[in-house]
Amino acid sequence: MSGLAMPAPDAATLARRAEIVADMRIIVPGEGVVDAENAMRAFETDALTAYRQLPMVVVLPQTTAQVARILKYCSDRNIRVVPRGSGTSLSGGALPLADAVLLVMSRFNRILDIDYANRTVTAQPGVTNLGITNAVQYEGFYYAPDPSSQIACSIGGNVAENSGGVHCLKYGLTANNVLGVEMVLMNGEVLRLGGKHLDAEGYDLLGIMTGSEGLLGVVTEVTVRILKKPETARAVLLGFPSSEQAGQCVADIIGAGIIPGGMEMMDRPAIKAAEDFVQVGYPLDVEALLIVELDGPAAEVDHLISEVEAIALRNGSTTCRISTSEEERMAFWAGRKAAFPAVGRISPDYLCMDGTIPRKELPKVLAGMRELSEKYGLRVANVFHAGDGNLHPLILYDANKDDELERAEAFGADILRLCVRVGGVLTGEHGVGVEKRDLMPEMFSEDDLNQQIRVKCAFDPNHLLNPGKVFPQLHRCAELGRMHVHRGQVAFPDIPRF
Repeated sequence: MSGLAMPAPDAATLARRAEIVADMRIIVPGEGVVDAENAMRAFETDALTAYRQLPMVVVLPQTTAQVARILKYCSDRNIRVVPRGSGTSLSGGALPLADAVLLVMSRFNRILDIDYANRTVTAQPGVTNLGITNAVQYEGFYYAPDPSSQIACSIGGNVAENSGGVHCLKYGLTANNVLGVEMVLMNGEVLRLGGKHLDAEGYDLLGIMTGSEGLLGVVTEVTVRILKKPETARAVLLGFPSSEQAGQCVADIIGAGIIPGGMEMMDRPAIKAAEDFVQVGYPLDVEALLIVELDGPAAEVDHLISEVEAIALRNGSTTCRISTSEEERMAFWAGRKAAFPAVGRISPDYLCMDGTIPRKELPKVLAGMRELSEKYGLRVANVFHAGDGNLHPLILYDANKDDELERAEAFGADILRLCVRVGGVLTGEHGVGVEKRDLMPEMFSEDDLNQQIRVKCAFDPNHLLNPGKVFPQLHRCAELGRMHVHRGQVAFPDIPRF
């Protein structure tokens, strides 16, 4: 599907862009500024690939001082800025704007400090999620949040989206594992929130910053907690004749007081795609598969595995495989970690949705998704962080076929509305970005949104940081910390879809 036609820039616009590019080259010398159209194509989209837009210019700073100068320059001249990490956002959070500087933080790629005594790592935002674990694993430590994209996604992006992962049921999301950040405000001011200590005094500004999707400031340093690897970790593969039985098993395991290190679920289409891709021995004669990992002292793990197996049998489990080695445990997870690229092999395109529901509602939501699949005539493969109710339906479509993208987007919106109706929320870890922006009123009243935007106004009164994301209405601040509400639909330009 081609993008929307954009008007050709006039002479004044071209002259202004040339001036901005020249000034950016002074602030970031060398190869830190990209303005050639072909070179900028690499940055025109994030992992929500249905949407594409060339930025005005791409700037890749290397120091906090450069970030501060860039933001101060743009603030003084009323230039919009879109921060970007590794570009793995699935909600369009890093999608560029045609009249904005795209501030890419990938050159901030060093680990600055490893403190085993305090069990912390301080890293620049461009360090990958997995890079932190790789830096400490030989001392028996690891970083718990582990998104499926952990080999590529950056720790700064994890902070922006409050990313999760398969082991967040027991060990928490990014918000539960970040201790401090250095950040730069839109006016160029550099702030430090938190540190190596467990909690900070005063307002929880670190909590506000985590998950703020690049709307409040640009993170230039992150301090995270690291954990000692458990003595024992074993995984159990459980197959079920129906997704409803698997969903009930999840609820019963949690209801029994068992908190696994991870508990993931896949339905038949996702199981087959993953097995064809990685060939780890997933059963293909089941409708749903649970991967349950127990960790801790060996005696405790053995006891909990027997408890989980008994609960699964009561819920009609037909397959039970328990890992007998670390290699087998990692193989069980390899299929789940590869589920997204595996599904890409069975469909030209797919939308990866992200909603969270109360665990007890899982059977109802699965039934609802089957009905929606029939309504829209599109297949869906389901991958869940089942333990915490975080759903990732993968809607399969072909963008080259008339109206399939539109049907896929409508299908996804109805899934998220269903999540909200049963007491859930619009996002568990992918963020709102562009994808869910216009669904925010499904969950929040106008008063709710106004309160959230008052926070935005306190940090960025002129709405220059990542505009057009998250909020479905245009709000302007009369002064710092206050606002004037312009009622009506958002005035940001349409974002072209590819």
